[in-house]
Amino acid sequence: MSRQADDSKGYVGLVLHAHLPYVRHPEQDGILPEKWLYETITECYIPLLDVFERLTADGVPYRVVVSLSPPLLAMFEDELLQSRYARYLETMSDLADREVHRTRGDRRFEPLARMYRDRIAWVSGLYERRYGKDLVGAFRRVAGGGNVELATSAATHAYLPLLGLHRSTVETQVEMGLRQFGRLFGRHPAGFWLPECGYRPGCDQVLAEKGLRWTCLETHGVLFASPVPRYGVHAPIVTPSGVACFGRDPVSSKQVWSSNEGYPGDPWYREYYRDIGYDLDEDYIAPYMAADGTRTHTGFRYYRVTTPPTEGGAAQAHKEPYDPAMAAERADVHAGHFLWARQKQVEWLAGRFDRKPFILAPYDAELFGHWWFEGPRWLELFIRKSAYDQRDYALATPTDYLDEYPVNQPSQPIESSWGWKGYNEVWLQGANDWTYRHLHKAAELMESLVGRFPSPGPVESRALNQAARELLLAQASDWPFMMQGRVLDHYGKHRFTHHLGWFLALEQQLRERRIDARWLSELERTDNIFPDIDFRVFAYRAYDPTPWVAAQRAAGR
Repeated sequence: MSRQADDSKGYVGLVLHAHLPYVRHPEQDGILPEKWLYETITECYIPLLDVFERLTADGVPYRVVVSLSPPLLAMFEDELLQSRYARYLETMSDLADREVHRTRGDRRFEPLARMYRDRIAWVSGLYERRYGKDLVGAFRRVAGGGNVELATSAATHAYLPLLGLHRSTVETQVEMGLRQFGRLFGRHPAGFWLPECGYRPGCDQVLAEKGLRWTCLETHGVLFASPVPRYGVHAPIVTPSGVACFGRDPVSSKQVWSSNEGYPGDPWYREYYRDIGYDLDEDYIAPYMAADGTRTHTGFRYYRVTTPPTEGGAAQAHKEPYDPAMAAERADVHAGHFLWARQKQVEWLAGRFDRKPFILAPYDAELFGHWWFEGPRWLELFIRKSAYDQRDYALATPTDYLDEYPVNQPSQPIESSWGWKGYNEVWLQGANDWTYRHLHKAAELMESLVGRFPSPGPVESRALNQAARELLLAQASDWPFMMQGRVLDHYGKHRFTHHLGWFLALEQQLRERRIDARWLSELERTDNIFPDIDFRVFAYRAYDPTPWVAAQRAAGR
């Protein structure tokens, strides 16, 4: 905890959760989903690493949690994706040179083209030389500085409240996430990010059994807990299994998250939805499209938000050219405002509490730099101002708070998420509800395979381990999320049906004792996540409904 903590009236806890779906496609370079990864590394993950490194080098006292999902970590360490990302940067450097030439003499856009050219060279230098293409190692070193606490999440970011019919599924998702974290970072995390903040009574029991101390929940998941939390969301509650649950503070959330009411909607900030990948002629932009010819984002965005969103969308609204200097000034103003708001909030809460309040401010890490281009600058300024411009609060992590306040109110949170409407609707609706009967059946089949092969041979072990990988990948929350959208629904369906289909094919081959070794090798090369997986992790566990029944009774249902 920072040195100002002893004198503070309360704490602000920044938690950045970093996750992207597992989009490794060795069969084709330049596929659109892989470009999501490359663009986000360029605009978010590397800039955030640089912010943390700079703060630490300057001796700034701060604490922040960065949660890294297992699929993202797997892609960070994958040699194929590392080499492809390096080529992506070369391609973007070529585009930057062309853009400088195309905009030459245009006082509105040539400086922006040069800014992007310099930025790509900067990112490339960090990735190739400072980090040696090893972003996992970069985060490991940042955490070693003592300011950044790392956490992790479920193996494939599965939405756990809808998969609890088979306890083995929830346990395996948690266990494999922890195993990968331990392999890469050599330690056991104190915190665990429930994907989408999705909680159902009983999930915490698994976390407790795995030695985890805390997790984050959506506001109402804590506010409507039973008994009613004495401190609202500004101190943790402890579930019957002993896991501390920190509730999201709605005020600090809206100030940063909301594109309408929050900082990212400021007219001077860069407009995400105006990209030359869509604005320029197809003949010019063709070399930088996705492999199938689909137009895609390039990261070259020359306009600012200008006006609030309209029914026609950002692409249809009038936009003024982006002014980096004005945007930087606004980031400074907003960092100061966020600091002032937290000061007032802590002061008000501290006057009513018999302990220091904890304001949990969790965000998707991708907001900073990717969706909100100025986000990393805002974050750095807020951290610096927090360290030197005030003494009302200190930055702290949930672990820090539990160390100071080891005894907290027992209470049972309600089922909840931070998805649309706060419950399960995003992942359980007409577009995706058909997937769950298949996932439940597949989990049952996987449990049967574990029991049927107590001493498998070498090829059988490989097939069993690959079946476990395919089932985990089929369980990812990303696919049902995509299915309920209008743009990526086909990709979500494709990924779900392929992973489920490959699992079922492996299950049949194992059951019939006729494994296709050549096809298995191809599948192992394609879906190589979790190299140290042991299929026995899916062993059957008896389902214990006690936590769920107890919660229903406490709620009077």
